[in-house]
Amino acid sequence: MKYQYKIRTHHGMCMAFFQGKGYSSEFTAHMGEIIHKLESNPTICISTQTDIICSKCPKNKQGLCETERKVIEYDRQVLKYCGLSEGTVMPYADFKKAVYENILIPNKREEMCGNCQWNELCHFNAEQ
Repeated sequence: MKYQYKIRTHHGMCMAFFQGKGYSSEFTAHMGEIIHKLESNPTICISTQTDIICSKCPKNKQGLCETERKVIEYDRQVLKYCGLSEGTVMPYADFKKAVYENILIPNKREEMCGNCQWNELCHFNAEQ
């Protein structure tokens, strides 16, 4: 099945809390653009590898994240909690719904990625 974007699994959580802050101005502008494009509900492929969001991240070194060990565990947790598999192709809205219903609403996010450097932003946004 064809898809428009490959999305790294844990980015489902990152996008839910995005506030326009990030690694660099280039990265945050790019992330905002991607989130805007995803609002039209394109077909995506769930991945545990670098994706379109990672393409502007300064931690992306030749297609691998500098913190790969940590983020791959975030990816695995999202797959597990949402009942998804690597390579699943689905509408973005279905992925977003799965993340909200299985991780964010039951308040599982912090146990999954509480050691992320952006954790404080997610707390702030979640309380609003």
